[in-house]
Amino acid sequence: GLEVREDVPLIAIVSRLVWQKGIDLAIPALRSILEERDVQLIALGTGEPELSQELRRLGEDFQDQARVFIMYDATLAQRIYSSADLFVMPSHYEPCGIGQMLAMRYGALPVVRETGGLADTVENYDNADAEEGTGFLFLWEEASALVNTLHWAINTYTQRPAAWKRMQRRAMQLDFSWERSATTYKRLYERVLST
Repeated sequence: GLEVREDVPLIAIVSRLVWQKGIDLAIPALRSILEERDVQLIALGTGEPELSQELRRLGEDFQDQARVFIMYDATLAQRIYSSADLFVMPSHYEPCGIGQMLAMRYGALPVVRETGGLADTVENYDNADAEEGTGFLFLWEEASALVNTLHWAINTYTQRPAAWKRMQRRAMQLDFSWERSATTYKRLYERVLST
């Protein structure tokens, strides 16, 4: 339902709308970004009624820039992952997280809080030619930290397209499969047994 505009980044959230996922940080941060920047937002999820209502209100307040779907829809989720430029996941804690891995597979660069599985799977952008990086990380559990990181990501999208594309390619080539993990564990066990 949004106008297709290749000149502005599409920011996405596909998540359970609960405190753990940092939705309480995302909503005020995204409100600030939508007020200040020429961006688009699409959000999909269900969860805590208060957070769901706040996110719905965000979509209503920015109808020209945002679409919010308070529901579960696997097909729509896949379409969002595949069309997004940025994927927001500011979790307070995250044992593993799968959303950021799905986003990277489709070339949507994650903006995540540096915690748990998010820190394990997203490599922070080097703020240069993208010799390193698959996304953008921040540490502090504050909406302002997410706002600053989103500005950084948006500026990279608009001002450093070659670096952006390099990160997208790197992110899409990551292998989080069980085959890779099993091979790593096998090597570890073989090394332990040989000592």
